[in-house]
Amino acid sequence: MRKGFTLIKILIIGIIGISTIIAVILIDPITQIQKANDSKRKSDLAQIQRAIKQYYEDFGKFPPNPGDCLQDVNNCKIVRLDGRTVEWGESFAPYIKILPKDPSKNKTYIYYVKIDGQSYYMYGNLDREEDPQACNSGKACSSLSFIGLSNTACGGVCNYGVSSGNVTP
Repeated sequence: MRKGFTLIKILIIGIIGISTIIAVILIDPITQIQKANDSKRKSDLAQIQRAIKQYYEDFGKFPPNPGDCLQDVNNCKIVRLDGRTVEWGESFAPYIKILPKDPSKNKTYIYYVKIDGQSYYMYGNLDREEDPQACNSGKACSSLSFIGLSNTACGGVCNYGVSSGNVTP
């Protein structure tokens, strides 16, 4: 008995290979991953927004930044009731069990609150610039320049934002 592939086996392997390539092209896994990450970013910022609104209801102002956010983006975070800075991915109890963090390790969320505590802005970087909810057709949110934050403070272009009702992201 001879060992090796018959013509039919080679044809079947070829058909399976071509079908796999076509399926990968049709599914476009990179775009699907980007859509999932962007959806998570939007959901995360909405969760944080609900938590800081509850904080506002309790104290009449939004949570402060730990320092000058405009001088150091590492200060574009939230301060807890005990005065400690909350890192993304840590507890902001009792308002939210875990403060979400960006699904990409190279990106971060930005939280900026005005000194009087009456207005805030939060930004993220969507992977898909053509997302209909992205700022300025995928370019940086216009309020960044008004505030004085870098367009890339999020680890990429800050092209998605939410804010308090009295300002526009």
